Amino acid sequence: MAVRCVIVDDSERFRASARRLLTTQGLAVVADAADSRQAMRVIDEHDPDVVLVDVGLGTESGFDLAAKLAPRPVIMVSSLAPDDVEELVGPSGAIGYVPKNQLSACTITSMLRRLRET
Repeated sequence: MAVRCVIVDDSERFRASARRLLTTQGLAVVADAADSRQAMRVIDEHDPDVVLVDVGLGTESGFDLAAKLAPRPVIMVSSLAPDDVEELVGPSGAIGYVPKNQLSACTITSMLRRLRET
């Protein structure tokens, strides 16, 4: 069964691009959202295996959303360099960080596999 995910990002363009990429790579993108309020609604509705959350959601912090979603697996994404955000990932409760230009189904499933092995 495919990993079911929700994409949370304030950029409609990124959400559409990530959906196409991940779907062609075998993930089931069950929903997407532009902000925390929408995210909470679609996550409750679809109960995904993992949530991809942009670090910056317009005026909101993706890290705040990640903390609210614990213990659900959350992977933070951003265009920022890993050195700029990695120290914030752990305290948020997210299981990891992936730069947007390195996003792939393989990376997501690897992070989930490592989580399940611990």
